[in-house]
Amino acid sequence: MSDAPLVLGLETSCDETGVGIVRGHTLLADAVASSVDEHARFGGVVPEVASRAHLEAMVPTVERACTQAGVRLQDLDAVAVTAGPGLAGSLLVGVAAAKALALALDVPLYGVNHLGAHVAVDVVEHGPLPEPTMALLVSGGHSNLLLVPDVTHDIRSLGATVDDAAGEAFDKVARVLGLPFPGGPHIDRVAREGDRVAIDFPRGLTSGRDLQRHRFDYSFSGLKTSVARWVHAREESGDPVPVADVAASFQEAVVDVLTRKAVAACREHDVHDLLIGGGVAANTRLRALAQERCDAAGIRMRVPRPGLCTDNGAMVAALGALMVTAGRPPSRLDLPADSSQPVEVVQV
Repeated sequence: MSDAPLVLGLETSCDETGVGIVRGHTLLADAVASSVDEHARFGGVVPEVASRAHLEAMVPTVERACTQAGVRLQDLDAVAVTAGPGLAGSLLVGVAAAKALALALDVPLYGVNHLGAHVAVDVVEHGPLPEPTMALLVSGGHSNLLLVPDVTHDIRSLGATVDDAAGEAFDKVARVLGLPFPGGPHIDRVAREGDRVAIDFPRGLTSGRDLQRHRFDYSFSGLKTSVARWVHAREESGDPVPVADVAASFQEAVVDVLTRKAVAACREHDVHDLLIGGGVAANTRLRALAQERCDAAGIRMRVPRPGLCTDNGAMVAALGALMVTAGRPPSRLDLPADSSQPVEVVQV
């Protein structure tokens, strides 16, 4: 693998400064500096705080990644960076840093799509992606169902969230239940002690009419509101709120819809491999139910380890390395940061 491209990837779309270094399909370094603790007291990510944190963390995180990988910046064959989607100010920090590195080192620059990178990262753990692959990406900002014939240039959106993303709903329900931010890991933990069928919360966009108009789209706003009203009604009546049962029932409603539509998409498009990525992919119940339904449908499931599901530089480096190997032309040095970059635009 010594002749495989050595690529550094920068990820700054939200509240993690991620720097990864990949040689071909081999992950050499994955350094992350998170500002999540700075946002926790606000109950959510504050864009300006995130941008300033990226500025402070960028240089030391790059240095840490190089030390982990045992390489020098001068050894790099290319630099890749998340160009979008994400928080505008945060993206600008990463794009500016990547431009500076590429210019100073005289190496190609690849501005890549954040969602495409979440798909590509699995190559460093489970090898080359089957073509096509179905990808279910679930995080605080995204809930997407993607058909991926070629992750370097051909990603097709089959469905997306029409309101709250799955991870966003986890955060909001956690706040209702008095659990810390970010809510996903805490709901996952508490739900293990609860009854998944204790409360029949709604499954958004699953009725007959909804499935005609939103076959593979997701909606979690109504579910979040239903949980809040249920908890409020208990509090108003003076009854104790069974936090574990609420968490388990809410979580089940989310993962039921996510996995049901993902498996249906695989069947409808005759795809035999399902990849699950994004921060919510670390959820233990999502993994278990998805595996159960994939096994029943004869679908192979791929999920990166939890550390590669959340935002990280390794995923950006992995996609950059795939683009170099595939001979994709690099981006221009004047590439913009696009906070609303569509998933179909894999590279700027």
